[in-house]
Amino acid sequence: MKIGVLGTGMVGETLATALIQQGHSVRMGSRSAGNDKAAAWAAKHGADASEGSFADAADFGELLFVATHGGSTLHAIQMAGPDNFRDKIVIDVTNPLDFSHGMPPRILKEFQDVSLGEQLQHALPSAHIVKTLNTINSELMVDARHVHGGDHELFLCGDDLASKALVSKFLEQNFNWEAAHIRDLGGISLARTMEAIVPLWVVLYGHLGTGMFNYKIVH
Repeated sequence: MKIGVLGTGMVGETLATALIQQGHSVRMGSRSAGNDKAAAWAAKHGADASEGSFADAADFGELLFVATHGGSTLHAIQMAGPDNFRDKIVIDVTNPLDFSHGMPPRILKEFQDVSLGEQLQHALPSAHIVKTLNTINSELMVDARHVHGGDHELFLCGDDLASKALVSKFLEQNFNWEAAHIRDLGGISLARTMEAIVPLWVVLYGHLGTGMFNYKIVH
């Protein structure tokens, strides 16, 4: 599959690398083509890896991952061109965190009432936004087996049922998530809840000294 990954940070690079390893063709997008980090990544990973602008990556991908810095995500989407997202599934892994007041982080003020996931869907009305993977670290995103053999939960939300089903299957097949542990919380409005628990993750990271952990529901 041709997949576009918007974002060159640790999360974007981890996702892009794992997708290449699964046999996909991946284009990493940044503010402008020729970004040093994206170019180095593409050179390292062979013919199926390429880089370009946000617009290049969005146009290239049949499936898209948005892994940009939370506060810059809406601007990145505008740079990418909303028409390049038309009728595509967009997996949103972003978190709108504000570290300017110290730890733990807060949710950025502009996303406290209406989540970033919701605002993405509003900005891209012809796309199908599926929020997931944002409540765990990047290594666990791409291989659920890193913690307790995969026996833990992954949250997901979005308005389009068919898109959520396809994303769930994709995560099973590519990132080793078990179907029974992929929890569909509901519509994209539930992105508020998924983004709101990330400051707790940061606190737990501080206590545990590692990001290699996750939540498990027992009932």
